[in-house]
Amino acid sequence: MKKNVSSLNWLGELENSEYDSIDNDIILFDKMPRQSNTDYPFKIDVTTVIICTEGTSEGNINLKPYKAEAPFFLVVLPDQILEHKYFSDNFSGLFIVMSKKFIDGLMLSVQNRLPFLLSVQDNPVVSLTEEELYSMVDYFQMLKRIIKSQNHPYRMEVIRYLTLAFFYGAAFQFQPQSEEKKKPHQETLVENFLSLVQANYKQQRGLEFYADKLFITPKHLSKVMKEITGKTANEWIDDYVVLEARALLKSTNMTIQQVGDELNFADQSFFGKYFKRIVGVSPREYKAQ
Repeated sequence: MKKNVSSLNWLGELENSEYDSIDNDIILFDKMPRQSNTDYPFKIDVTTVIICTEGTSEGNINLKPYKAEAPFFLVVLPDQILEHKYFSDNFSGLFIVMSKKFIDGLMLSVQNRLPFLLSVQDNPVVSLTEEELYSMVDYFQMLKRIIKSQNHPYRMEVIRYLTLAFFYGAAFQFQPQSEEKKKPHQETLVENFLSLVQANYKQQRGLEFYADKLFITPKHLSKVMKEITGKTANEWIDDYVVLEARALLKSTNMTIQQVGDELNFADQSFFGKYFKRIVGVSPREYKAQ
């Protein structure tokens, strides 16, 4: 059955705000949009960059918690799951939203994937020095000036090259934090397990699958996960599955049956029992909240 999916209406958040854009492919604004009822996990199909100049923010990106104080740089990639927990009253920053079409166009300009996009998956938030903040603010203002120059014959080309330069410059700041460091064996095992779960949770919920991939027993895997993270391996798998389910139920128009199908449940009844066991309410009740 063909899915009829529409993502969270992030453009609706900007309808009462001032912003500069080119065909909704790249959008710039410098004031927090009006707050909507997004106190639940949600997915959007754009790349979002936040350059925080003042205040603090707290939340989760794909189950990874972050807590950051200005100045910092935050990036959410398409299809990542974002949970807002807290913005301080004095929070302010610069916001850049880029469509998949725009990002795909950048990819065609390089032989390999942008190092920035590779690094940010593991490190979506980076603290900035004052000098780094100033350079990012300069980039934002330069983008803004070009976008406003509607008669510029090469406006979009300039925007693309500026953005490529920005991404490569940002990679320099992300890379030191994402370089592989020598870690204890157990910490490496935890990271490898979580990477496997993130890649396979829609198809695989059985602990045996992950233990086999890691060449250890399910019992040992669960023991290590509990000791290092405070949660068993099965609890981590459940967390990923339920986070995706919650995001799809709230930020798309998929039916409960379609969400269950997307997550590879045998039928809607099985999905409903699984969801209620972990969340405490049925998918129907959660969707209606």
